[in-house]
Amino acid sequence: MAKASSSSSSSSTSSVKDKAFTGVGNLIKLLPTGTVFMFQFLNPVLTNNGKCHTVNKYLTSVLIGACGLSCCFSSFTDSYTDSKGNTHYGVATSKGLWPSSKDSTDLSSYKLRIGDFVHAFLSVIVFLMVALLDSNTVDCFYPSFESSEKVLMMVLPPVIGAVSGSVFMIFPNNRHGIGYPSSSQASSSQKS
Repeated sequence: MAKASSSSSSSSTSSVKDKAFTGVGNLIKLLPTGTVFMFQFLNPVLTNNGKCHTVNKYLTSVLIGACGLSCCFSSFTDSYTDSKGNTHYGVATSKGLWPSSKDSTDLSSYKLRIGDFVHAFLSVIVFLMVALLDSNTVDCFYPSFESSEKVLMMVLPPVIGAVSGSVFMIFPNNRHGIGYPSSSQASSSQKS
C-alpha cells in the first residue's frame, strides 16, 4: 500500500514539474530574446543614457516601435521540417504557412488561430512594459515619473508578468518561430 501511494505521489510530482518546465519554456518564447537584446543594447545609446534631446526621443520611439513590431511578428512565424530533413520557416496565414515549399508537406495545419493574436498582444504588452519602464526610457520621456510613481514602477512589471505567464501556461503557444526548433526536431531531440 505504501509503495502504491509513493509511486503515485512521485508521478504527480514529476507531472507538476513537467508542467512547470513547459510553462517556463512557453514564457521564454513570449519575448524574442534577440529583440530584447537589441533593445537593451541600443536603448542607452539612443536615449543618451536618459539625458534626451528631441532627436533622442524620436530615435528611441522608433526603436521601441520596431522592437514591438518584431515581438508581434514573431508570434506569427512557424517552422517545419520537410521529408528531406530541411527546416523551413514561414508566416502563418489563414490558409496555412507562407511561403509554402515545393515539397508535398501539408501546411494547412499551420493556419492562423485566435491564440496567435492573444500571444502577439501579450508579447507586445510585456515588451512595452520592459521598454517603457527601463530607467533610460523613464529618464528620457518622463523623468518626474520615477520619483512620484515609484510604487507603480515596482508593482506593475510583476503583475503584467504574472498575468501573461498565467495565460501562457494555461494556453501554451504551439508555434516554433524563427530561432526555435521545429516541432519534429524538438520531438526527435527529446527522444534521444
